Amino acid sequence: MKLIFSPQRRDDVLILSKSGDVLTINGVPYDFSQLPNGATLPKEAIDCEWIVSDVNRVNGEIELTILLPHGANASHEARFPEPINMTNDGQVVLPI
Repeated sequence: MKLIFSPQRRDDVLILSKSGDVLTINGVPYDFSQLPNGATLPKEAIDCEWIVSDVNRVNGEIELTILLPHGANASHEARFPEPINMTNDGQVVLPI
């Protein structure tokens, strides 16, 4: 799963974890296992304020963009985050 981040100044808490093609965002699971290779799930079809892009499956891998909240004195890594390629299941370590 490739997670791309869109940083935003806000005071929310974001907790992500991955299990297969299921991304859990703040305790709510989003299952993308039925998305076929080469397909796109439009952002408008997903009821989640944290997902800010369409969800694509490219070469078998889920790709999407997530809001990344950060504080007023955020590090460079939080303000300009690199994408994360999650190959293992578990909690996502955010660049904040």
